Order: sequence, then structure tokens, then C-alpha cells
Amino acid sequence: MRNLYKITFHLSVLLLLFTSVCFAQKNSGKITGKVLSSDGKPVAGVTVVLQEIKKTTVSQENGRYVFNNVTPGTFTVIITHVGAKAEQQTVTVVAGQTTESTFTLTESASELKDVVIKQAKSLNRKPVNIGKIDASPLDLPQSIVTIGQDVIEEQQAVRLSDVVKNANGVYLSSSRGSTQETFAARGYNFSNTNMFKNGFRVNSGTMPEVSSLEKVEILKGNAALLYGNVAPGGILNMVTKKPKFEQGGSVSMTAGSYNFYKPVFDVYGPLSSKLAYRVNGTYENSKSYRDIVKNERFYINPSLLYKASDRTTILLEGDYLNYDFTPDFGTGQVNSDVFTGAPRNRYYGPLWTAGAGKAKQVTGTATINHELNNDWKLSGGLSFQRYERGYTATERLQPTSTGDFNLPLNRTKTSENYYTGQVNLSGKFTTGALKHNVLLGVDADRYNNINYSYSGNVLLVDNSGNPLRDANGNQRSLANQYIDGNFALQSTTYATSNIFNPNTSLPTTKPVLNAINRTETPTNRFGAYINDLISISEKFKLMAGVRWSYQYVSPVQTTTYANATPIVTGNTTTYRVNYNADGTTAYAVNGKADAAFSPRVGIVYKPLTNTSLFASYSNSFIVNSGIDVNGNSLDPSTVDQYEAGVKNDFFNGTLSVNATVFRIRNNNLAQTAQFLADGVTPNSNTNLKSLNGQTTSDGAELDVAGHPIQGLDILAGYSYNFARYTKTPSTAGSILEGDPLLNTPKHTANASVFYTFSSTALKGFKFGASAFYLGNRNAGFNNVRPVSGLQPANRLVPVKGFTTVDLSAGYTYKKVSIIGKVSNVGDVLNYNVHENYSVNPIPPRQFIATATYRF
Repeated sequence: MRNLYKITFHLSVLLLLFTSVCFAQKNSGKITGKVLSSDGKPVAGVTVVLQEIKKTTVSQENGRYVFNNVTPGTFTVIITHVGAKAEQQTVTVVAGQTTESTFTLTESASELKDVVIKQAKSLNRKPVNIGKIDASPLDLPQSIVTIGQDVIEEQQAVRLSDVVKNANGVYLSSSRGSTQETFAARGYNFSNTNMFKNGFRVNSGTMPEVSSLEKVEILKGNAALLYGNVAPGGILNMVTKKPKFEQGGSVSMTAGSYNFYKPVFDVYGPLSSKLAYRVNGTYENSKSYRDIVKNERFYINPSLLYKASDRTTILLEGDYLNYDFTPDFGTGQVNSDVFTGAPRNRYYGPLWTAGAGKAKQVTGTATINHELNNDWKLSGGLSFQRYERGYTATERLQPTSTGDFNLPLNRTKTSENYYTGQVNLSGKFTTGALKHNVLLGVDADRYNNINYSYSGNVLLVDNSGNPLRDANGNQRSLANQYIDGNFALQSTTYATSNIFNPNTSLPTTKPVLNAINRTETPTNRFGAYINDLISISEKFKLMAGVRWSYQYVSPVQTTTYANATPIVTGNTTTYRVNYNADGTTAYAVNGKADAAFSPRVGIVYKPLTNTSLFASYSNSFIVNSGIDVNGNSLDPSTVDQYEAGVKNDFFNGTLSVNATVFRIRNNNLAQTAQFLADGVTPNSNTNLKSLNGQTTSDGAELDVAGHPIQGLDILAGYSYNFARYTKTPSTAGSILEGDPLLNTPKHTANASVFYTFSSTALKGFKFGASAFYLGNRNAGFNNVRPVSGLQPANRLVPVKGFTTVDLSAGYTYKKVSIIGKVSNVGDVLNYNVHENYSVNPIPPRQFIATATYRF
């Protein structure tokens, strides 16, 4: 496989060298220009047509458009834009020269503002940041979904999961303890490596704030070439609102069921002719349909945009989130059934856990963009992120068949410092008959992950400080024990309870647990890549690229704060724990390095101007933990991804319909080794692994989006995904072939329809409905091959599919708007399940309303 990487890389280099031979040929010309509003602001999304040869393009965010490789002659350039008058100019193209043609619309930026938000901008024409090159999604051999600010506001999204359910095939896979939301696509989770904000990787351990988002972009399938070590399935990029050189903003108030209220402000404008600002923020306070559960959030997002010149901009962005939450591990499941009959509102933890979770995330980003000329652009950026989260709570409800369960006590704390940098050079040039849209880039990041483990000899008291005693009159406590060099709770039982008859006499005092060790794991990543989108003709485009990635996990630093002294009494050994606040520090002997090439190739065929067919192949790698039986670090697993589809724009771009099929194959999947190095002795150490497994995910997706008539917005989709283990060892304890990947529904679907009246007595009124379907899936644990001829119990926990429907209505008058929503109209009950615990019910029927005033 590594030879394949090298061959692909060399072929890519040879291809670029070959096409560069004819670079000096200048037998054609170029037309370029900008589209501006009447007050001089660039206008994006304007359709530009070269009438005589039927070429079409779209203006980008900076208002610029370009036609390459134009035969010399006289041409008519026509621009059209919803809400603006059509304009045209006559230009003359000379071989080897660039002809400028700039248009000024008769409408001002403020007059176009509302139209731009609601205009019939095709799903396949919207400019995207996630692809890193200046190209229409219609020309890319990959599926891209963009969920804009209009959808976020119309649906009154509160969490990122509210936004993501508009992207078919991307779903909330679990919300363990309600501490974070974990998303997945095409059978594979979006971990920290797959979540981005403004193009920079961010930690996924908090609930991101969505009121600051301009849009959410999802690049399905392989993104390894552009973003490095990412899991298969896709990546998600949150794009925040940017400064503007026009004065404006809004204030809003959202209120809803269960004492939910959330004021939001957003102001922007120029500080000078070269400096603009934007500040938005929010405060959120809410209770919950779950007893005693409450949340409180504070968020602010300031940014500055400096226009150093007509071709250079510097953008500074920061955000701060402080989030207090209640760790809520749901109901657990009884007899592999998550539908236990327990009330949706019932919370099983003690009262002191309300608001016991604390999370903070601070991000700072600096980005510079410089146009070297009309064809070449240099961009770069630096980002810093500080993240920390911790809580003390009872968790892991795992009831018996009668509903009885223990309430384990746990304290956790994690922090992370994250540094990221990237530089990209993109440009367009012509070699002979070939037109190139090339991207060259490097990126590097370093993150330092710190985890604490806690335990303690904790004496339990009631709310008045009186000791809690057992049946023998002894004061109840949680004591340490020493197991294989690690400390753990001697009794994980903080209390006992029952799903159907909960314990109402839980201790009311929060226990104090001491840190017993601290682990610090620095990780360094570096990548360099080249990607070329080659226009062979008006109908054929070829994309080829390769990335080299390197990752080094530094030796782990472990600080231990406690040690145990054995005390032998007869045949019984107990341990006395001595605590040392300063701790003793040790380092792992070796770090772990991984490097690999990630090639990508794709082809696009456009039989019609508004139709493209595409196919692509890519290869990437996943870093594995553990060691082989000889003590060596494991090589990465390799992932092959195949994708093909068709993208269509109908009715002059007012309706887009895209269909995609895919296959993802995770080769050399790390599995627990069957035997030790001698090949005879059975292995029971799960850290010893061998690369002899495989998973496969096959699927199909359909996306529909558009504005087929004035005032009507449609967004819909359907996905099918068959994800399973296709190769596993034939040894006892190995996962069974054919078992499904956990928390992966075969079917998902979404549909959202909003209609705004504009020319009747109902002018200003808006009505909408949204429906979301998540199909049957399996939680729990995968089944394994039997040991000694005994068939193990089924470990899968089936979770049935469900459909929720939301209804919305709103009214806008001049600068004031109000919109309300009833979510989960049918009061459907279902669950998000993490493994075989943290079975969290979805919200019941709720009401929410937002009143907004725009400056």
C-alpha cells in the first residue's frame, strides 16, 4: 500500500510537469472583473454569462468572476441577479491579454440584503470555504452540503444537532451524559479530528454555540487530503459571522418551554474606511423536561476585519464560551430494551449534581488573505484554542432485569491547549488547452491533552453534616484500593436505586474526590498537499492530488499523587493510601510516529451546463493505539473511499437535486491479538493488537434544495447506509462478521418547507414545517465469537427509528419579526444511546418563540 502511495505521488508530480511544458503558449485571452452594488460593495452569487459561447460562472464572495481560455474576439457579458436588473457589456478579447469588465448593480447593498438571504442561489453554486479552492460545488467530485443562516434562523436552532439534522446521512450518534454531542456520517463518528470552525480544527467536547454561525458546511466522504488525519465519513465546518463595512445588527429574545430564555445581540459596522468590526453574543438559561436538570451559558464572539489594501485583508476572530450543565446519564436499559416505561422526566442522580458540569472554550484566530493578482491568492492563518471540561456526578446506569442498579460515582477533568497554523496558495492558469485550478498548502498543529483521574477516602454525610451510617452503625465511605498500579474506587456504589421505584433518600452532600494522577499527552501533526482541478474541456474536469501527513505522539507524562502501602492481616491484604499533593512524575520511554501519503483522484463530466456527473477515489489512514505482540507500535489502518453521483440544477438554478452512492472500506482494522508472540499462548491483554479486521460501509444519498417559486424554500434529503464488519479473525472473542457498526441507522430522511407571503393581504407572514426521521440502529456492544463452544448472550441493544415533526409560524413588519415553533408535535418518545448506558430520551413536545429587531 505504501508503494501505491509513492506511485500515485510520482504520477501526480509527472502530470503537473507535463502540463507545465506548454505554459508559455498564449493563444487565448481571459475576461475578469467584479460585480459591485451601487454603493461599491462586492456582490456574491451573481450569474455571469458569456453569451456567444454559452459559458457561465458565478461571482465569488469578493464579487470577482473570471473566464479563462477565451478565444480572441468580441463577446457580450451578461449578469443576472435575483432582485436586480440584468446588465450587459461588450468586451474584446486579445490573445495573451486579460480584459477587465466590472459591473455595478443599480441596487445598493442594503436593498439587496434581504434578497441575498432568500434568493434562489443553487445548492451547487453557493461559495464554500470547506473545499479551500475557488470552485463551484458543481465542479467538485464530492458531495457538499451547506446549511445557511436562513435555515438556522427559520428553524430557531438552539444546538448544533438542530442544524445538522438538515444534512441527510449526518446524524447525532450519541450524547453521552448530555455533556457533548457526537455526530457521525456514513457509519463513522466525527471525533475531534473531524470538527472545524472557520477552517481550523476544534475540540468537540462542548456544545457549540449556533447563534454566531453564518453557515455550517459538511464535506461528505474523504477530506484527508485537505485536512489531514480525519476519520472517514466527512468533516463539519462551522463558519461564524464576519465583520461588514456597513452599519447594522440585531437584538433578539428567545423564550420557550421549561423556563428557557436566551437574549442574543449582533452588531457590526465600519470603524474607518479600512477597519470593520462585528460582535455577537448570548446568554442562555434553562431548566429541562428532565427533573432538576438545568443549564447556563455565556458566549461572546468579537471580530475585526482590516483592509490593508484592495487585495489584502486581515481577519481577527475570537470567541469565549462558558457552559454550566447537568451531567445526565438518562435511564439505562433493561433486558436490552431502552423502552423501559420509565417517565421521560425522571432523573436518577442526587440533587447536588444539578449544574455540576463546567466547560470552557476560548478560541483566537488570525487569518490573512492576499490576492497576488487576479488569478493567484495566498492565504494563511494561526489559531489557538483552550478547552477544559469537568464534572462530578453519578453515572453509568446499568439496571438488572428487575430494574435495580448501582449509582457509580465519578469525577472527570480534561483540558487541552491547541495550536494550529496553515498556509495555502491557490491559483488558476492555462497550459495549452488545459485550465488548472491548483491548490498547494501546508498545515501543522500541536495539541496538549491533559486528563486527571480521581478517587478518595470519602466519608458520606447528610445535608446537615451528620454521618451516614450502614446497618451496623459504621459511617459509610468510599475508599481507595490499589489495582495493577492504578487507583480505583473500592466500592463504585454511591447508592442503589431502581428504574421503576427510584431511591428518594440519596445523599445530599457532594463528595470530595482527590486527583490521584495526571496524564499529559502532546501530539504534533504536519501535512503538505497539492491538488489540481484540471478542466480538460468544457465538459470534462479531472481532480488529482496527494497529501503527505506526519503525526508524532510525544512520550506521555504521568504525575502520580498517591501511593499505596500494603497491610497484611492473616490471609487478607488491604492498602493504606498516602496522598502527595506535589506528586511524582514519570515519562513514557518512547513516543509514537506515523506518516503516510493520502492520494485522491476524481473526474467530473458535465453533459449540460447545469448537470454534472462525478466519480472519485481516495485513500487515507487512521492512527491506531496499542502495540503488536512484539512490542512495536501499530501501523495505521488504511481507508479506501469510493464515491459517484450526479448533481443537477433545474429551473434556472432554483432547484437542486443531487444523488450520490459511496463505499468506504476500513482495511487493517486493529483487533485484539489472539496469541502472544509465541503463537501458542492465548492473549488476554486488549492493548496487544493485530491488524486483521475490516469494516465496510455502502450507501446512497439524495439531496434536494431550492426556491422553485418566490417565497418558497425547500430542503430535503434521504440516505441509506449499510455499515458492517466484513472481515474479522475466526477466533474466540473476535467480533462476528456481518455485525453492524454501532449507532449507525440504515435510513435517515429530512424535509423542511417554509413559505413567506409577499404580495397578498398576508404579506410578511411565514409558515413552515420540518420533519426528521432517524431509522433503526443498534447500540450496546458488538457480538463476539463464542468461547469453548458457548454462545455468548446477544450484546446488541436495538433502538427503534422515529420521526419528529416541527411546525413554525412567523410575521415580519419593517424591522421587527417574530417567529414561533412547536417542536416534536406528536410528542414522540425515543432515545439517544451510548453503548449500553447513557440512554437519554429526546425532548418532548415544546414551544419556542423568538422576537427580533434589526437595526
